[in-house]
Amino acid sequence: MPELPDVAVYLEALSPRILGARLEGVRLASPFVLRSVDPPLVAVAGRTVRGLRRLGKRIVIELDDELFVVLHLMIAGRLHWKPPGAKVPGKIGVAAFDFASGTLVMTEAGTKKRAAINLVRGEVALGEHDPGGLEVLEADSAAFRAALTAESHTLKRVLADPTVFSGIGNAYSDEILHRARLSPVKLTTALSDEEIARLFEATRATLLYWIARLRDEAGGEFPEGVTAFRAGMAVHGRYGQPCPVCAAPVQRIVHAENETNYCARCQTGGKLLADRALSRLLKRDWPRTLEEMEALKRRA
Repeated sequence: MPELPDVAVYLEALSPRILGARLEGVRLASPFVLRSVDPPLVAVAGRTVRGLRRLGKRIVIELDDELFVVLHLMIAGRLHWKPPGAKVPGKIGVAAFDFASGTLVMTEAGTKKRAAINLVRGEVALGEHDPGGLEVLEADSAAFRAALTAESHTLKRVLADPTVFSGIGNAYSDEILHRARLSPVKLTTALSDEEIARLFEATRATLLYWIARLRDEAGGEFPEGVTAFRAGMAVHGRYGQPCPVCAAPVQRIVHAENETNYCARCQTGGKLLADRALSRLLKRDWPRTLEEMEALKRRA
């Protein structure tokens, strides 16, 4: 799922292309992507783009008369800038936004169609699409602490909760926790002052680093190849590969559709966190440390 850094770079690329431009119309290849009925989609035709903003992981295109197009890419949705009148690609194409200078194409890979387009009028209606999480890059350490410790949850859960922190999901929460050298299952209420300060700095540094890196990789062009698994990430999507800091193999916890990646040596004092499926299968044979895991491998 595109998260804060990805969405920020999308917005930077969209700004010189559509800000101040006239939206001539929207073509839907999949009617199910449109999740609103009032105002009707035809209301956008002929409107000028007056602003662009991020709302959590959503992209908001502001048109004349406080009309807002809200794009939620979800897991597999992506944006592409094409020549004017470009055809919406088959199978993965869901919508096209036509401008005189080009066409913004929205695609969604996979069979689970979760990407959404909503059209709303007015700031109040737009606010209903805001999960309400804290904007860490605009917040101070006190606000970060208050949001983090309001309830007792694991760090992984709270960082990826859009009602607590804005724009952070599965991928960048892994990277933040690795940079902060904190366990993904540590409870927020069990953190020391020093750990909270470390996490605050790691959160800001990780997001700023990836915004700058993705901007540089785009090189002034429209960003393509947006993915949750990027070369250069420390732990996310790197199960079994060496940690870039200590070279220990990256570990994982799998729950439903989500996977948490972490380095046991850097983040949990060498302890392996129980993966539900494997620990249930192995029971007493489940290794508790990196050393026990290596010993099991040698005996295999």
